[in-house]
Amino acid sequence: MDLVNPIVEIFSRLWDCIARHTSYIRKLQENLNSLREVMDGLKHQMNDVKANLDLAEVQQMRPKEEVLFWIQTVETMEGQVNEIIEESNQQISNRCLSGCWSYYKVGKRVARKLTVAKGLRSTGNFSDVADILPPPDVEVMPSRPTVGMDLIFENVWRCLREEDQVRVMGLYGMGGVGKTTLLRKINNEFLHQGFPDSSVVLWITVSKETNMRRVQKDIGDRLGLSLPEDASSNLRASRIFSALSKKKFVLLLDDIWDRVDFESVGIPFPNSENKSKVIFTTRSEALCGRMEAHKKIKVECLGWDEAWELFQKMVGDEVFNSHPEIPKLAELVAKECAGLPLALITIGRTMASKKTTHEWNRAIIVLRKSASEFSGMGDEVLPLLKFSYDNLPNDTIQSCFLYCSLYPEDFDINKEELIEHWVGEGFITEFDDMNQARYQGHDIIETLKLACMLERGNNTDSEVKMHDVIRDLALWIACECGRKKDMFFVQAGVGLNKAPEIKKWEETERISLMKNDIRTLTETPTCHNLITLFLSKNLKLVRISDGFFKSMTSLRVLDLSLTRIREFPMEIVKLGELQYLNLSETPIKTLPEEVKKLVKLEFLNLRRTDSLSTIPLRVISRLPRLQVLNLYDDGWEKDWGGASIEELECLKYLKVLGIIIRTVLDLRRCYNSHKLSRCTNSLCITKCQGLTSFPLSLLSSPSLSSTPTLQNMKFLNELSFHSCFDLEELTISCIVAGEGENGFFASLEKLTLFNLPNLKMVRAVPHYPCFQKLSFLHIGSCDALKDLTCLRAAQSLRTLYLDQCGGIEEVICGGVVTVEEEFITFSRLKTLWFVYLPNLKSIHRHALPFPCLEEIKIIECPELKKLPLDSNSAKRVLKVIKGQKKWWDELEWEDESIKSVFLPYLNK
Repeated sequence: MDLVNPIVEIFSRLWDCIARHTSYIRKLQENLNSLREVMDGLKHQMNDVKANLDLAEVQQMRPKEEVLFWIQTVETMEGQVNEIIEESNQQISNRCLSGCWSYYKVGKRVARKLTVAKGLRSTGNFSDVADILPPPDVEVMPSRPTVGMDLIFENVWRCLREEDQVRVMGLYGMGGVGKTTLLRKINNEFLHQGFPDSSVVLWITVSKETNMRRVQKDIGDRLGLSLPEDASSNLRASRIFSALSKKKFVLLLDDIWDRVDFESVGIPFPNSENKSKVIFTTRSEALCGRMEAHKKIKVECLGWDEAWELFQKMVGDEVFNSHPEIPKLAELVAKECAGLPLALITIGRTMASKKTTHEWNRAIIVLRKSASEFSGMGDEVLPLLKFSYDNLPNDTIQSCFLYCSLYPEDFDINKEELIEHWVGEGFITEFDDMNQARYQGHDIIETLKLACMLERGNNTDSEVKMHDVIRDLALWIACECGRKKDMFFVQAGVGLNKAPEIKKWEETERISLMKNDIRTLTETPTCHNLITLFLSKNLKLVRISDGFFKSMTSLRVLDLSLTRIREFPMEIVKLGELQYLNLSETPIKTLPEEVKKLVKLEFLNLRRTDSLSTIPLRVISRLPRLQVLNLYDDGWEKDWGGASIEELECLKYLKVLGIIIRTVLDLRRCYNSHKLSRCTNSLCITKCQGLTSFPLSLLSSPSLSSTPTLQNMKFLNELSFHSCFDLEELTISCIVAGEGENGFFASLEKLTLFNLPNLKMVRAVPHYPCFQKLSFLHIGSCDALKDLTCLRAAQSLRTLYLDQCGGIEEVICGGVVTVEEEFITFSRLKTLWFVYLPNLKSIHRHALPFPCLEEIKIIECPELKKLPLDSNSAKRVLKVIKGQKKWWDELEWEDESIKSVFLPYLNK
């Protein structure tokens, strides 16, 4: 029995082995069919895994190594199985010929591959085929090629790489100017050039509606952080701070509208230790300051060459070659975009299919008359720009912005005139004197400039401009985004020689026909809703017929300045709602007594009405609401009548006064009147027989108690002495009167001294800061005057005109001058005109920096042989030197190299 069991076990094992091996032969066909089925399933399974990998790749995930190995194994298996199946089919068909051994070997291989295939099927059920990738150092941003931005890009890139002290940089400019395009170029440049030791470049679009939590989420996503939605802002900030503190980062914030508080978001403030950088784009220059930017760079509109290049690219050669006149017409269309890339691109796309001159001519007409109706402007360009308008601080500033669109396209708007209109319209109301109104007006102008809604004019000190597309925006908004097209009717500066069709006036609230060539206004328009009417600067307008003002029952603002109207249109006195009337610089002869019917009139401007000979008595005093009255005139030859000092004192609400005074008695009366002296804004003193000296001092000497001093006129902005033949001496001082008070002349900006033949001396009291705000000085026909050394005190002087002063030999006399005095003297001067000064030998004995000097004009000054210039004077600011060539050739220089520096500017 003990022997039988082992024999049985051996026999059993031998039989199992024989059975297993014989099964390779018996089950070859069955196993082959199973292998085909399993392999087909395995291929479908592999295709599903590959599809999941493709999806993960789109999601920027990284395939798992085990998944890639499994796919590789299946693909290898597929080739091997195909070979085995082909060999097996041959063995089955040739079974009698091949013998049992070959049949056996094939069957064994099929069985084994079937086992492996089944194993692959079971291991290929992956729950995840890929892992989330760590954030890349830079994520590429889609971007169009930049045009005309190479210099500004190089400037930004240099600051990024080379200027360690520049850690936060602001790129600001108007909407659509290309700030985002530039920032994308900067982002993508990191892919090509990298950044020393930089760990990560983060692009975050902030935009107007984004809040802090959204910014945190975007930063967290970019860093691969888990920031739960229900987590507090502080916890989210802590996690972001912890992640960024370990990295050197470059943070690109696009389109910010409000200050981003780095600490609240969790962003470590860039400094010399972490060596990180932040660059942001905004439409507000003011926001650059609130963001603590170490450097701010304005992104300007394109110059003409770059704008034309961009426009040509958008339109395409096919259109330009379709008709020989189209290129010239296309230039006119492109110029309407005024260099704004967004407008160039949008309008260029629209015109890319226009191949006839009719279509191009139509485009020019639409863009000039109503740009909002042009395809793409009203639904793409203007709505984007409107965000800037919506973000202005308040309704008053928004109204002031819209008002600027009443001026002509590409027009230099005088700041003072603009503020005057704002006052007349009632936008600026809370003021006790004109200085307060001016301060508020200038603050509004600066707010609009900082928001890139206004630009600097040609004269940066006194003028502003509105970009053409921004002006289109203002008109579009004023007409309720195009829904009421007639709210503003503006045909300013378009060369009209007659008034537009009066049917267009019927529903209009504001009309501007200023700066045209209209000669007469003879029709009777129906416009009961009209509030504002600008007819100013129509230099040929001589007649307004009866009936023209008849239906303007709501009119509040009427500007007829700089027209040629001689007769006062009597219908004006029936305009019961009129609050603002401007007749300045017109040849009007009389002001009718009926003007007293304008009981709501608050603003009356009769400045420089040279032909106005008289104002009837008790007319001005019958205007009970009058706040601003300008009677200023430097036309000394006419005899002024009416509007006595006593009458002016009756004006209860008078805040601002411009006046001309012809006698010492009236001068004393004006000085002694607290009301008039306080509200006098502009003053012309002419003739004043017997006035030999004029001490303008806040501390009157007892010996001069009978002499007018103007010490109460501390809000005086403009002062003129004209044809005072007895005046010999003018003394200027500025002393602080008491705690919290400004000294006299603290507000004076314009001073004119003309035709004062006996004026020998203009002197400033030493050691006092005189003329702190004086920006304009004109001295003419003052032959007894020898020098103007007092100008050392005029630190804010921007314009200096000297003409026909035969006695002047030196402008500023010599003597001991400190380095500080030399630096201050003429430090803000922009325009210097010397004309017909036959004895002038010296302007200043030493070279001066002239850091702001743009224009020099020297005419008929034969004795002036040397200019106070060296190679560092007026560096990078000078534009032109006007003078006779003979005079220039005879000038003496320290060396010829200095002459060569300034020669290119001569009569440029």
